[in-house]
Amino acid sequence: MFSQQRSSTHRGQDDLLTAGLGLQGLRAMAPPPFADPAHPTADELRRRALWSNWRGIADLAPGGGYGELYGSVANVPGREFSAFATLPGAHQPHRVLLQLPDNFDTRKRCLLVAPSSGSRGVYGAIAVAGAWGLPRGCAVVYTDKGTGSDYFDIDAGLGFDAAGQVAAPADGIAFTPEPAKGHGVAFKHAHSQDNPEADWGRHVKQAAQFALDTLNAQFPNATRFTFANTRVIAVGISNGGGAVLRAAEDPEPWLDAVVAGEPNIYAVGNGARSLYDYTTEAALLMGCALPKLGIPSQPIDQSRCNELARLGVLKGATPEARQQEALDALHASGWTDAALRAGSIAVAFDLWRAIDVAYASAYGRYPHDGHPCGYWYSGMGPIPGQPAPPVPIARPLTPDERAALWSDSAGIPPGNGVVIVDPHPMVDAGITGMRCLRALWTDDSDAGRRVRKGIEETRAAPPRAGLPVIVIHGTDDGLVPQAFSSLPYVAMTHAAGRDVRYWQVKNAQHFDAFLGLPHLAAAYLPLLPYVYSALDRVDASLDGKGRLPDSAVISTVPRMGKPLAAENLTIPH
Repeated sequence: MFSQQRSSTHRGQDDLLTAGLGLQGLRAMAPPPFADPAHPTADELRRRALWSNWRGIADLAPGGGYGELYGSVANVPGREFSAFATLPGAHQPHRVLLQLPDNFDTRKRCLLVAPSSGSRGVYGAIAVAGAWGLPRGCAVVYTDKGTGSDYFDIDAGLGFDAAGQVAAPADGIAFTPEPAKGHGVAFKHAHSQDNPEADWGRHVKQAAQFALDTLNAQFPNATRFTFANTRVIAVGISNGGGAVLRAAEDPEPWLDAVVAGEPNIYAVGNGARSLYDYTTEAALLMGCALPKLGIPSQPIDQSRCNELARLGVLKGATPEARQQEALDALHASGWTDAALRAGSIAVAFDLWRAIDVAYASAYGRYPHDGHPCGYWYSGMGPIPGQPAPPVPIARPLTPDERAALWSDSAGIPPGNGVVIVDPHPMVDAGITGMRCLRALWTDDSDAGRRVRKGIEETRAAPPRAGLPVIVIHGTDDGLVPQAFSSLPYVAMTHAAGRDVRYWQVKNAQHFDAFLGLPHLAAAYLPLLPYVYSALDRVDASLDGKGRLPDSAVISTVPRMGKPLAAENLTIPH
């Protein structure tokens, strides 16, 4: 079940929570450097992975309130234990990592299990679970849930070992694609051929089992750690939020409570839509619709609108008519104006297409060279030391690019030197490929049926009866709109007689990390304070010192350019 186990000690200026960086070090615009960019040490990679994952999840900007009004970046000494964990029948392992603080109390026995958000690596929930649990003396176990930043450079035949360092398959690496030949780059979420999302709940439970095994090994004189005598709280946001809700379905009583923030969850009925359905729709139409909400379009969005009109997908005679047509179509399928405004962030970063390309491979269990719409991944740009070509070309990764992928990547390209290679002529601004991706959801083709089968495997069921569950979602979430995810999920659970509590937070969208941008900070508030508060409430309830919070629609007050204050958040108490 567990292989490639390793351990390390982190004290003094190399603690568990920030690797000694502290708040100021996490705020630094440049990542912690590598002494040798092509051959970073394990300690350098860990420090940089923590820096990257903190900055990708939390609003650390001055005035944002982190570490002052809410959250913690305390120096927490302790040890780490990690391994590759493999589910029965899986082609590829997922990473698990336990952080054990020195002040862990063997009598209280508090364990948080935290799957990464998005497709991030094993440290992808450090700002969610670590920041709350480690300063309190809880052990925290993480899993990348079969996604993560374990890339494989196919040209070089190299991946990443247990320490995150570049290694060959024979040395024991976290992901080896099948086939392990050809050109370009493969990564675990898209190319494991395991459809990891279907097993996210099992990944979470296996991580918790690794934690208990490790605690028993480290405290041999204590009463044996079991699920019966250890408090286990699962917490995650985004994809991690979906993963902990899937873990909540297990009928065995190993979990004591679940806190899920902005979960990507695919329920049954009540307007539920799969991530793939609404993201392929957004990729085609949202850029066209945004000008009708007063959000300027980019030149590529205008080109895509024109191409959709040429193809007859949009039938309006003028740009304004086509914009209105796109907006009307999105409204008709359940998008709110608030979600569309926040969804403009994903449009600006071409995030819809990035999600769809990767998830089509994952759901269909396709190999890296078998994408149903022909996409693949590669390095791109000038070859160092050679003249720049007139147009960007796909090329192998450089050693420096390859070495930093494990620590720096958010898990899904483009980024960190890896790009999406579109096999279709780009004269249509990518519309041919995006229509192919959408057709995998709408059309009755062999490829479409294969992808939709994988999506159906991710359907959620209600949690175990009696399990405390709190779901938190921003009403303005534009990446995982609550109308398609948590609202239908909560309705499904209530219809099944489950007592799931639901906080709907006004003026909160999906990306706390983007609130460092002044125009977003003026309009939106962070979601992490509510996740921490929900953890406080379930912990007190389990101690018999409080009760679970009531469901609520939480009215908030935007900052409007001022430093974040408690009155902006109005957290229920």
